[in-house]
Amino acid sequence: MNKKQKEKNRTQISDFRYSIFDAEGVTLYVALAVTGALLLIGVAVINITVKQLTLSASARDSQVAFFAADSGTECALYWDLKITPNPFSTTTSPIPSVSCTGSSVTPTRAYSGGIATSTFSFQDPCINITVVKSYSGGSLKTKIESRGYNSCNLSDPRRVERAILINY
Repeated sequence: MNKKQKEKNRTQISDFRYSIFDAEGVTLYVALAVTGALLLIGVAVINITVKQLTLSASARDSQVAFFAADSGTECALYWDLKITPNPFSTTTSPIPSVSCTGSSVTPTRAYSGGIATSTFSFQDPCINITVVKSYSGGSLKTKIESRGYNSCNLSDPRRVERAILINY
């Protein structure tokens, strides 16, 4: 290649670089593209964060409800097996009050066909407990069902219920 051709090629390359990189308005397009990409990444991170917060709140509410139900079963077992007179007896004796979770309630008792059903509730934590006693084949059968809730508000859309059932 002679000197004239080299100079012509250099001028063409120079013109090409100028037309692509030095044209007016390209910086604006690049800035908009980078801003858009960063905005999309930011929205994706916020979306993931919101979903994780919702999942962790759901797990927490479920755990609160489960431990409330567990507390109810422990209370009913204690009063059924350790305390005399038994508040869940199958007789028509007076019903003593039950104290658990720092409060005291008197169970309601109903009889139907040889089956005694006692129910009681606590508000903090929110627990509904049912104790059913019946005779089957000469032996006493007991069923304790405890339902725990993360909230006592019936209209709470995030209210979670967990139940534990014990038969002996």
